[in-house]
Amino acid sequence: MGTKQASQQPKPDWLRIKLTTDGHYKEIKDMMRSKTLHTVCEEARCPNIYECWANRTATFMILGDICTRACRFCAVNTGMPTELDLQEPQRVAEAAEQMGLNHCVVTSVARDDLQDGGAMIFAETVKAIRAKLPLCSVEVLIPDFMGNRDALQIVMDAKPDILNHNIETVERLSDRVRAKAKYARSLELLRRAKEMQPRIPTKSSMMLGVGETREEILAAMDDLRAVDCNILTLGQYLQPTPNHLAIERYVHPDEFASLKEEGLRRGFSHVESGPLVRSSYHAHEQTKSAAQAQAATN
Repeated sequence: MGTKQASQQPKPDWLRIKLTTDGHYKEIKDMMRSKTLHTVCEEARCPNIYECWANRTATFMILGDICTRACRFCAVNTGMPTELDLQEPQRVAEAAEQMGLNHCVVTSVARDDLQDGGAMIFAETVKAIRAKLPLCSVEVLIPDFMGNRDALQIVMDAKPDILNHNIETVERLSDRVRAKAKYARSLELLRRAKEMQPRIPTKSSMMLGVGETREEILAAMDDLRAVDCNILTLGQYLQPTPNHLAIERYVHPDEFASLKEEGLRRGFSHVESGPLVRSSYHAHEQTKSAAQAQAATN
């Protein structure tokens, strides 16, 4: 008999999540609903939602809640979007102000139906948040815009504090894990972003446990550093439903710690690495590290 996939085995102790649905959590959820806003915290079933929302932090998901792609790891709804709300940037800024955020993350579904992939809405959201909260740092986690350089330029001209784009997995597994996105195109986006705005830190993320080897992880780190990516996050892939990509293995916390050391050795200014880490986890601390690293090179 073959070995069971990790998806069919009990979750290890280090993946147990403490559920804390206190008053802050409910307050933020109610506010999001009242402003008809979406969060990737909910849509992607993030394991850290209770911790982050209890601390009044959240990742806004703009451009609706229907994605034009069907990546095998992602729980977000797939289909043909009908929503393009030009007032959404203002509502996101109002919500960020109500929450009193000092760091705001803005991401989106993929909108391949739009000529600019939604880049203008990203830029307007950055501007709206800055108008309401001048001291709040703003991170954007963008799709690849199908390689549209002009769309990326629109976002970079808004000067977010961090430009985040996830490669998600190693090169060999990219086509199996992601829909439409290409490993080389993601690296090129990160390279172009740094070319357009050299002082803005770039960031990327990988989920582990989908069949990659340690050597492939290290090679992906080298690829990211070759395009001067500054921040890396590594976390355990968790299968959102039985219809999604199966988990090949659960990665032990010691291995995540070792990979963090490998990343720092390669020159990333910050590496967040652990089973429950997601791209936006401890994002404010990552911003500080990147700023300190930038100051040290001046």
